[in-house]
Amino acid sequence: MNAYNAWILREALAKYPTKSVKDLLFTFFTGKRLKVAGQQTSFDKLERETIRGKFGEPRIHFALNCASRSCPPLQSEAFRGERLDAQFENVAQAFVNSERGVRVGPGGKVELSKIFDWYAADFAKSGGVLPFINKRRPTSLPVGAKVGYLDYDWSLNETR
Repeated sequence: MNAYNAWILREALAKYPTKSVKDLLFTFFTGKRLKVAGQQTSFDKLERETIRGKFGEPRIHFALNCASRSCPPLQSEAFRGERLDAQFENVAQAFVNSERGVRVGPGGKVELSKIFDWYAADFAKSGGVLPFINKRRPTSLPVGAKVGYLDYDWSLNETR
């Protein structure tokens, strides 16, 4: 995860200035530009097969950063084996309690990050998306709430 996040930042900086990682015709994620264990691979394959595939952990989605505005923010410390569970929980809680992750509007309308739509199956072991979210929020989402998904902002997450 640390290497993934560092490589993403390196690649984004190498292509800077750009307005979005999608400006690069999405080859940013699919091009085989990384070497892992002696094999050329892409960010997409590394995330899908190695990280998500081996961890089987829905909180991983809040630990990875794709350099776009809708991504969960990077934490200020490296992920470490002995602290991994607590770190995963911290980033998951922060995301579901942020405007990037969950928005509750008038009439109980709920808008979730597109991450919860794209990777809904990853949250099945947690009882589904809403139970996963409600476990980490001080106030549960309204029962029977109409759920929609936020547009994903692929623009570069940059600070000036």
